[in-house]
Amino acid sequence: MADTPDIRPVGDLPDAIGKTAARELAGNGITSLARVAQHSRKELLAIHGVGPKAIAILGDALAAKDLDYRPS
Repeated sequence: MADTPDIRPVGDLPDAIGKTAARELAGNGITSLARVAQHSRKELLAIHGVGPKAIAILGDALAAKDLDYRPS
């Protein structure tokens, strides 16, 4: 199995989301919490590699910056 390159950090996204989620978000043009806030939880969960744990971590990071996910 080939090693997956670790592209973190990506913008101001928390490292705790993991390298797969960070890579997949970046591949979809989402490289900051401001960009995360432009999407709903459902939209982000539809991205391969972004799971409930990453959504929870991102939610905490958004709240710390007075941001939130876009309503579904």
